[in-house]
Amino acid sequence: MVRKTKEDAKLTRQGIIRAAREVFLVRGVSRTTMEHIAIQAGVTRGAIYWHFNNKKEVFQAMREQVFLPLIDRMDDTLLVEGSGNPLVRIENFLCGTIQLLNEGIETRQIYEIMMIKCEYVEEFSVVLQEILQTCSGIEEKLRLTYERAKERGLLHPSHEPAELAIDTQLFFIGLLHMWVKDSDGNHFRNRAIKLIKDHMNLLLR
Repeated sequence: MVRKTKEDAKLTRQGIIRAAREVFLVRGVSRTTMEHIAIQAGVTRGAIYWHFNNKKEVFQAMREQVFLPLIDRMDDTLLVEGSGNPLVRIENFLCGTIQLLNEGIETRQIYEIMMIKCEYVEEFSVVLQEILQTCSGIEEKLRLTYERAKERGLLHPSHEPAELAIDTQLFFIGLLHMWVKDSDGNHFRNRAIKLIKDHMNLLLR
């Protein structure tokens, strides 16, 4: 009975997060209330407050569904040791993220919410700081990978790993923003992979 109760609670929590994503996508985060989420999830507001103290916590739980796998994938793709080309690993990571967006509607929706359906003000200013902290971690992993590329003589002599890490991160964040906004796929979605490959080719010796 206890195990079933825990499983039921987990399913209810997942349902709340899913409902929040659906409502955020339509109404935007600022115009969504806990009541809206409860109605969409088919639960009472009390059930939501059992799992989450406020809307910010619901948003953070939704965000973790894409950011935690992203960090894990970075570790698996960028920080692996071996004879593989570090620049190829960076390219594979960036292209893999685009592939996930192309194939996963939930991932695509969450990125859309984070990038164009949320105002990071008031209590959500804390969330913005968390996102910036995550970006700092990504930048550091890129820097370490570029360091390995430099040690192997793969980079143009004028390029420094720290600068390249910032450049690649800003390039990719910009590409993601435009990818999300390009809903008809006529401007950036259909050439995102080529843009990534072109960006990486500029770094070669």
